[in-house]
Amino acid sequence: MKMYSKVFIFLTGAVYIYYQVLAQDMYSAEIMVESNVTLDAQTVLSAINSTNLSLTSGQTVQIVNTELVAECLIVGTDTNCNCSTNYLWSNEVCYNYNCCRDATCTQNVSYITPLCSPKVQVFINGSVQTTAWDQTKNTTLQIQFQQLNAIQYVNVTGPRTISTPSSTQFIADFQVAVSVRVPTDKLQGIVTNLEKQLSAIILVDTLGMVIVEAPGTTVCYQSTPQLACKLEEATGSAGWNMTTQNQRFELNSGSVVQLNQTCATSIYQSCIGVTLNGVTGIWEGTYECGFTIGSIRHTGRTYLSVALLPDTITLSTMPLTMNCSKGQPSVSLTASAIIPASGKTYDISWSYNGSATNYKAVQNTTLEGYVNYTFSPTIPCTKGSGVYVNITFKNDVNQMKSAQINIPAIYDGVIVCKQITLNEDTWPETPAGETVIIRKCPLGRVGYKSRTCIGPAWQDVFYSCVSEELDKVSNAAQAFLKGLGATPEVAKDIFEGLKNSSALGSGSSNDIADVSASIDVLNMMAKASKTTVLQDDIFPDFVSAASNMLNGTWSGVNDTVRYNMSSNYLNSVEGLVKNIQVNQSNGVNSTNLDLTFCRSNNCNVSVFDIGVNMNKTNGILKTVAVKNLMSKLNNSFNGTQPKPTDLILSATLDNKSDSTIRIRLDFPSGKTNPTQPHCVFWNTTGNKWSDEGCNISISDENHTICECNHLTAFSVLMSKGDGGKKDPILELISNIGLGVSICSLVIFLIIESLVWSAVVKTNLSHFRHTAIVNIATFLLLANCSFLASSNPETLSDSWCLVLTICKHLFYLAMFCWMLCLSIMLVHQLIFVFSPLRKRVFMFLSSILGYVCPILMVGSSYVYYKYTNQNYYNSTTCWLVYVRLLVGSMHAFLLPVGTIVLANLFSMVVVIVTLMKTSVPDSSKADDKETAKGILKVVIVLTPVFGVTWIVGFIQLIMSDSPMYNVITYIFTILNTFQGFFILITGCFAEQKVREELFKLITGKSKGNDSTKKFTSTTYTKDH
Repeated sequence: MKMYSKVFIFLTGAVYIYYQVLAQDMYSAEIMVESNVTLDAQTVLSAINSTNLSLTSGQTVQIVNTELVAECLIVGTDTNCNCSTNYLWSNEVCYNYNCCRDATCTQNVSYITPLCSPKVQVFINGSVQTTAWDQTKNTTLQIQFQQLNAIQYVNVTGPRTISTPSSTQFIADFQVAVSVRVPTDKLQGIVTNLEKQLSAIILVDTLGMVIVEAPGTTVCYQSTPQLACKLEEATGSAGWNMTTQNQRFELNSGSVVQLNQTCATSIYQSCIGVTLNGVTGIWEGTYECGFTIGSIRHTGRTYLSVALLPDTITLSTMPLTMNCSKGQPSVSLTASAIIPASGKTYDISWSYNGSATNYKAVQNTTLEGYVNYTFSPTIPCTKGSGVYVNITFKNDVNQMKSAQINIPAIYDGVIVCKQITLNEDTWPETPAGETVIIRKCPLGRVGYKSRTCIGPAWQDVFYSCVSEELDKVSNAAQAFLKGLGATPEVAKDIFEGLKNSSALGSGSSNDIADVSASIDVLNMMAKASKTTVLQDDIFPDFVSAASNMLNGTWSGVNDTVRYNMSSNYLNSVEGLVKNIQVNQSNGVNSTNLDLTFCRSNNCNVSVFDIGVNMNKTNGILKTVAVKNLMSKLNNSFNGTQPKPTDLILSATLDNKSDSTIRIRLDFPSGKTNPTQPHCVFWNTTGNKWSDEGCNISISDENHTICECNHLTAFSVLMSKGDGGKKDPILELISNIGLGVSICSLVIFLIIESLVWSAVVKTNLSHFRHTAIVNIATFLLLANCSFLASSNPETLSDSWCLVLTICKHLFYLAMFCWMLCLSIMLVHQLIFVFSPLRKRVFMFLSSILGYVCPILMVGSSYVYYKYTNQNYYNSTTCWLVYVRLLVGSMHAFLLPVGTIVLANLFSMVVVIVTLMKTSVPDSSKADDKETAKGILKVVIVLTPVFGVTWIVGFIQLIMSDSPMYNVITYIFTILNTFQGFFILITGCFAEQKVREELFKLITGKSKGNDSTKKFTSTTYTKDH
């Protein structure tokens, strides 16, 4: 009796629904059903579709899709199995049971899972490179690949020949098409056999084996799409490439590209994903992933479509400014917007001053790869918040991107810079405070030039025109930083191009633009080196390029820009040296850079005569010395401007495991008295020098040896005295002197208020006491502000600024009132019979003593803020001194120096007058009295004329003298006790004040006749 049965194999899709939550997990499974011959497949499918399964865990499984995969008819020991449409025999059935076509399989394979595999189009592409080729090799290829399951065809093309002086190579290309995914080991076996039989090198890649997950629709501009490639087999390596219309790039992690190699599962043992952060137009293209196993590479491809918007919008107008000073109601101009050509069409709208217009853009292609849109509005000459033109681009998914250009407008009465032609560029009439941009560069350069009107004078032209070759290098570096084409080979090309561009300096004003762009390239590559491994074969080009950048003085920019450039340069060079992987290189030397590596545990190396000693347990010590950079850095240190040495040394250590680091640096810097060397390092956080963790071991006339407990960029600064460090004795003297002065000034002002009515009975005495009271008041306020800022590290920047302004203002006001006093005194001596009227003196002295200091302080603060220079030093809470005639300190030194010289002249006039009053044939006793009178004048007038501040100017002049520290102490003592001296000379040395004070103390109506006269001849003139 024969038994008839049918085996149906179904593919089912199931959804696990967890506790009525919205989240769902999708699963697929195969179900094998055995039945008698009378049961057909549709009946089974209907039964499965109406079934919900409950698992022991309490989860519910809902079957959402079923499909018949294979059907087997078993009669006794005879088996006839067929795969359903769109399915083919699995690789296990094919290679183990020789069922490899669409025909019925008579082997007992019904128990195999999977029995059939879905049809998948797979292409196997490859090339055979050999020294000889004939038709038999073609046949061998055909025979070997016919072993594959579900083979469709094998096509062989070629061969083509490649001749070299030593040999001729034949290369034949082939393509194999199959309908199922091929096991890699099977394919690798065929390739290996062919290489042996053909004596050839065979390279193979497949298309269709890899499952690619990608967005199915166009992604938005600046969105973050994710792509993933999966392969069922484990592989050795994986990667992504992106191909545009003209170029092919390898993708690596960068600022945009983020590769993910941790997405593998038990089913897909190989996986590589890529996330693109903020895609723009350059990221539209074909993406190809690849997995490599042996000599076979499995690939997958997908196209990423981006809803484009212009990556860059360059706006300009003609004319560059709008002249509304001639009474016209409006001005016509033409605005131009240039964007990269992309083949996309945009909905474009223009507007000016916020008013929408239906103007249709005029489009015409200008240069290759760019599209120009123009707009010619007539703009009313109405004063408002400003004149501007705006253009907006809208793409297919209604995303918008706008750009705006502000147009300087000239109205009646405004300060302007006159039109001027310079180097064939016409800078139009421009209102003060505005910047004009000319987007025209010399042949071979791209960029722009800008110039700011500070009214009525033009500032220097700022050149941002860089060479075309350097611009290409910069674009390549930008792409490299993003992860587009970030490979060691591309990095080498970038540094080679940078070296060639930096070596072409012409000495023109455009060089500073090239230097700035080159530093930007270094900065981008330093950032990229954190994620992309760079090999040491780039060191020669990198060091040469970095050295070439330092050949110039960088004088075409202001200090702020130069400080930023030099800081970025140092940080970039240090970062690249640290991150570049060292293999065989022992170092590179150039004019301005000397790079050396030490692999031994006890390192003793020398770079530009700087000795470096360090003990370590492992890793490579990288040291690079830099010349001609110190003069370009901001070398302020602890509130001073020390003299820099010429060398910087940067030290980094690869793969360090030492818990503590001690490096010893021997700088060949001589020490000149009274300068004090400081071992410092460049603090990248604040972009300034710091001595934390570094100290001086030895310092003499020949060298300075520094010891530090960390690694970074080091140098030596030579400062006057202690370089801004607090001298405890000097600080103690200052605090005691200020305290005594403050108390003395308070006492002085109290006494003046008590005796005021009695001592100001004449105009002259009123003038003198008014001036000296103002001097004492402002000195008291200045001293209080000085004490409040004695610990700048405890103050916020806002309070530091406030106290700096207060000290600047109060000291200037004090000196201005000193000038009032000296002018009044000289006038009284010279014009004895033409005394000043009280109203005139009070008016003029109020202007000089109150208004002038406010104007000087306010204008200096506005100037330094407007020119982006530092008005104050946050480490000292005082004005900034950079060098002679540079720095906000000169807003204090120049007026104070002028006033002190004027007051000194007044003292000389007083002394000469006293000497003239003496009788020519006077006795020695009279000469002695005259000398005493002169001495009293000097003693009394010195505090109130600020003559002691001359010592401060001597301190600046004799900064290199061995007496510098002595002069510093003298200046501190004289000026911190100035308030005490004013109390002595202004109160107790004046007879009237003494008499009135004595009356108040004793209660008598008359002064004590025995009180000695202790006043100068000058002051007795107002009795």
